[in-house]
Amino acid sequence: MTTTVVIGNPKPASRTLAASTMLAEKLSGAPPDHVIDLVHLGPGLLSWNDEAVASAVRTVQASTLVIFGSPTYKASYTGLLKLFLDQFPGGTGLADVVAVPFMLGGAPNHALAPEFMLKPVLAELGGTCALPGLYLLDANYDEDPALDSYVLRWRPVLDALTRSKSGR
Repeated sequence: MTTTVVIGNPKPASRTLAASTMLAEKLSGAPPDHVIDLVHLGPGLLSWNDEAVASAVRTVQASTLVIFGSPTYKASYTGLLKLFLDQFPGGTGLADVVAVPFMLGGAPNHALAPEFMLKPVLAELGGTCALPGLYLLDANYDEDPALDSYVLRWRPVLDALTRSKSGR
């Protein structure tokens, strides 16, 4: 299984990056193969011909599992992540990818944001979104028992999906 983490936080090396990487490692049993911190793609995300962005898109499309991580901004995911997702063709851009929407936030009142804001976009792009979105508070994401509960509940589903996608 190839695992990629895509981070839509405008701050490099953010808590979102750390939390998303932690989730990917717990779900897959290994560190992610690729980490794409979108802030480093900068203005290239505003064009359709940037090679670094195109390479990041190809990396995501070649992955089995992709964690799409974002902080919560205005009850949704960031514009930075939206710019990246706009680079994928609708319906097929995430074909054969198990896409997991993941968001950090400052208050529990945005807990449904990954499920209702980010997941529909990932599904529209053709991602397999069988796992529910996960939301953690940024202040204590590394100690929140909800992360381990999520992994315990959904890792068997991920394992079954990735086995079926690899033809086993």
